[in-house]
Amino acid sequence: MISRINSAVLNGLDVVATEVEVGFSRGIPGIVIVGLPDNAVKESRERLKLAVGQSHFDYPQATKIVINLSPADVRKEGSALDLPMAVGIIKNRYHLESPAFSDLLFYGELNLNGDLNPVKGVLNISLFARKNGFRGIVIPFANRAEAAFVGGIDVFALNNLTEVIDLIENPTRYVPFQGEARACAEPDCENNFSEIKGQYLAKRVMEIAAAGFHNALMIGPPGSGKSMISKALPSILPDMSDDEILETSLTYSAAGLLGEKGGLIRQRPFRSPHHTISDVGISGGGKYPLPGEISLAHNGVLFLDEIPYFKKSALEVLRQPLEDGKITVSRSLTSSTFPARFMLIAAMNPCQDSLGVGDGGYYAISTAQKRQYYGKLSKPLLDRIDLQIEVKKVKLEEIISTAAAESSAAIKERVVSARQLQLQRFRNLKKKIFANGQMKNAEIKKFCALDEEGGRLLQLAVDRFDLSARGYFKVLKVARTIADLEGAEPIAARHVQEALQYRSLDLSRF
Repeated sequence: MISRINSAVLNGLDVVATEVEVGFSRGIPGIVIVGLPDNAVKESRERLKLAVGQSHFDYPQATKIVINLSPADVRKEGSALDLPMAVGIIKNRYHLESPAFSDLLFYGELNLNGDLNPVKGVLNISLFARKNGFRGIVIPFANRAEAAFVGGIDVFALNNLTEVIDLIENPTRYVPFQGEARACAEPDCENNFSEIKGQYLAKRVMEIAAAGFHNALMIGPPGSGKSMISKALPSILPDMSDDEILETSLTYSAAGLLGEKGGLIRQRPFRSPHHTISDVGISGGGKYPLPGEISLAHNGVLFLDEIPYFKKSALEVLRQPLEDGKITVSRSLTSSTFPARFMLIAAMNPCQDSLGVGDGGYYAISTAQKRQYYGKLSKPLLDRIDLQIEVKKVKLEEIISTAAAESSAAIKERVVSARQLQLQRFRNLKKKIFANGQMKNAEIKKFCALDEEGGRLLQLAVDRFDLSARGYFKVLKVARTIADLEGAEPIAARHVQEALQYRSLDLSRF
């Protein structure tokens, strides 16, 4: 008798259908697992023996058990195949017959007592089960919240192997989990723009960045508020759409970061990795690729504080995802593509271990020190940052002022209105675009029409500042967003004038 149990494995964010075949044969007693299992799957042989026995089932001690994981040419990794393998052994041992074996998908890890431990990727697996016509999915109880988002299938969130077998034999005793998916317990944005004194230019840049999904770089002395302003950015970003919530949650589920009390990621991610992070930590990867920081920041913000301290190789990883909104991680055993559409917000001091002198922007730094400090910021990377500004020290009168600054809620209203204009503008495009910062040259030529005065001003700027083609299109993108914040359709001279303030900085002058 051959038992066939439905399951699945993760390959990056993709799900591969896996049929667990269990058969008994003559030979040396033990469990043989074939079908390209990794070490975690191979080690399940010892877990299965005790889990089945501790669940009060008769484990066939004097029998050779052969388990095949089909398709046999796809690498299987992780511990989530424990449950279907155990169910297959018990089905064979007791000759069980039930419709559940064909219309349910089993996915979970077992401990030595037969209890079900939480696993990663349950949201991805649940969506796969619905898409492929399964009636339901059997998962660990701790993963119930993330699976509850997926309608159209029955979610059986159980505690142990005994309950799983009882479900198979007595399905009427069990009611599918009906809980509502909820947001993971995350703190609200720690900063509000109303708490930030002065720095009107920096706050304006954050508003433009949020409205157009632009990348930004701030250069200023320590204590000028760069980090505080950056951490307040999520408070003015538009709320995520249902599609964005699902995309982000799938990435976090595949990384195992939704948590036992999780549900869905409804707040835009804000990732702030330490400057010692490796290339793999930024891009994602490993022997079996997992999402990196750029993928965990998908639909949100990646904040790099003191960007020159990051390894140059780690920073260069950002170039392709900033253009394409995704990253493909290739390893010898597999290749996985992860989403990576994020806003890059970077901050840095004007020079290493030096404070500015006065308000003129002079810093005591030699040419050699400049070359070493700025050397990690390549021109191609800087060209992908639309907004670049110098942040000055906050004046004392601004620090002690009791005047109320504009709140994040007020700024967010303008940002949301500008984003709605952009969604309407791009609605008929074949390529999926939701913000000005995603426009390529073809879209910029089509949607960034200048009035007569604005055209003359931009032509004058090209001649005076020797703007490159990339610089020209970058100014147009930013000017389009500034005009959208005003609700203006043609780009006027005042919009171009402001956008020119944020063009690429000349780092040599610091």
